[in-house]
Amino acid sequence: MKIIDMFRQKKPVISFEIFPPRPDVPLETIYHHLDKFEALQPDYISVTYGAGGSRKGRTLEIAERIKKQHKIESMAHFTCTGHTKEEISDMLCAMHDSGLENILALRGDPPAGQPDFDFSRSAYRYAYELIQHIRGVNDFCIAAAAYVEGHVESKRLSEDLTHLKEKVDAGVDFLITQLFFDNRLFFDFIEKTRAIGINCPIAAGIMPIFRADQIKSITAKSGCSIPASLVVMMDKYQDDPEDMRKAGIEYASRQIMELMEAGVDGIHLYTMNRPKSTKEILSNIGDVP
Repeated sequence: MKIIDMFRQKKPVISFEIFPPRPDVPLETIYHHLDKFEALQPDYISVTYGAGGSRKGRTLEIAERIKKQHKIESMAHFTCTGHTKEEISDMLCAMHDSGLENILALRGDPPAGQPDFDFSRSAYRYAYELIQHIRGVNDFCIAAAAYVEGHVESKRLSEDLTHLKEKVDAGVDFLITQLFFDNRLFFDFIEKTRAIGINCPIAAGIMPIFRADQIKSITAKSGCSIPASLVVMMDKYQDDPEDMRKAGIEYASRQIMELMEAGVDGIHLYTMNRPKSTKEILSNIGDVP
């Protein structure tokens, strides 16, 4: 099933994001989690790709298993960084042959250990070019990333919104935001996107805080701001992992409930491969099967 059809049928669409294990870790580690995620009955599960496509084979294998064995719709992340047009077409054919219908199209991060990677060396430098390629190959449902506070490489939010409109015009069906911790920023972002003619569904990406050092690292790379109240919370519980986990779940739950009350199109949970914590969040918002 195409995910865009879900948005036409219900609100909000609830989805999970998981990531493949490292290449030296057996796939069974994530398969064990999939059984638990299945019990939570998300509308769909997305599978990340890895920097520079480092886990692309595992992404396809896991996404196919979610769809065929667990009977949950899946979405494979797909990046163009470091790939030729032929490689991109081959991967798209493999996805189509596996029965996958949904793709999250991304430029992608530099390959591991190459912070100065030259994106112009890839077949496509920008996500909108990849989206155009995908749209011309098979009838996939295409999602793209949106940045509530602007992409870290954009000089200003207005510039990033222009690039976002380019992606949508290239053939995007719906958008998923990167993490944010202040709902006011999300609501302001929605107003700005609608004002420039971006009318597709926009799902709010929510990342629960489980470790202070992890979140600080992620926000430093993404340019996402951290509200003062959240900084106080992280400082208070940073030496107690379990209390930090509980506080992070409570914060994410409050965020989601406010978004749902405002009529958000979708909630995309960055689960960090933690089914127990994901279940607790769904229980808090009243969405456990």
